[in-house]
Amino acid sequence: MKKIEAIIRTSKFEEVKEALSQMRIRFLSYSEVKGIGLEKAQGQVYRGTAYDADYIQRTKIEIIVAEEQVESTMDCIMKAAYTGEIGDGKVFVIPIENLHRIRNKAEGAAAL
Repeated sequence: MKKIEAIIRTSKFEEVKEALSQMRIRFLSYSEVKGIGLEKAQGQVYRGTAYDADYIQRTKIEIIVAEEQVESTMDCIMKAAYTGEIGDGKVFVIPIENLHRIRNKAEGAAAL
């Protein structure tokens, strides 16, 4: 099992979520995150006052998949999140040692 974490443009989240749904990914977690990268944040203007935003808002997606789904899941995310511009994001693959489902105490791949 692997954990796939993707940090993507917030504007591409719905496209990525829909693409993953078509792959029959049954569960994912997401959160709004802030970061600093090669792309510079745009200044914000609120009620006529300019604010310098030192961070860029992104969405972080976390998915646990079986070994055989890793490549296709990564490809799906990268295709749906792609704009070709700096700031498209990153995808990380992290090994999962074990997994337990709380409800029925299933373990390992059966808990997916």
